Amino acid sequence: MRWRLVDRIDALQPDRDARGVVTFDPGLPLFEDHFPGFPVVPGVLLLESLAQLSGKLIGYSVRLARGDWPFPVISMMNGVKFRRFVRPGETLELHSELLTMREDMAACRVRGLLQGRVHVQAEQLFVFNAVPLADAEDKARVERLERAELRRLWAGYPEEG
Repeated sequence: MRWRLVDRIDALQPDRDARGVVTFDPGLPLFEDHFPGFPVVPGVLLLESLAQLSGKLIGYSVRLARGDWPFPVISMMNGVKFRRFVRPGETLELHSELLTMREDMAACRVRGLLQGRVHVQAEQLFVFNAVPLADAEDKARVERLERAELRRLWAGYPEEG
């Protein structure tokens, strides 16, 4: 099972930033317990949504720069702030700004907004390519998967990218 917590990418500028959205389905079973009578989206899911958007920004930026698709894995978060609740059914605007990009790590400043107001923010650090791909077949499979995922999420994905 794959947890997809970005519904759409609205803009992605390699080496700069990305914007997208996510809406959490009110019918998800997790909202029965979080919290009864006042369901809210768990903070960990908000941060994961932002990390997934950042992962696409990092992945596509690395792909353009050096030709491979990295596997960004969150390794640290700093300055995490939850300012307001996000309720099931609300559409959260996701923003990720690339702060640092190195050979095997990247850092992004992320924010989640509802109606222009920040509800969650953090700096997220990622490491990638800890496990190299075994062969050309693995590389081709990753290429197909990543291209398909970007086409699914981002209407602006350039086919030659």
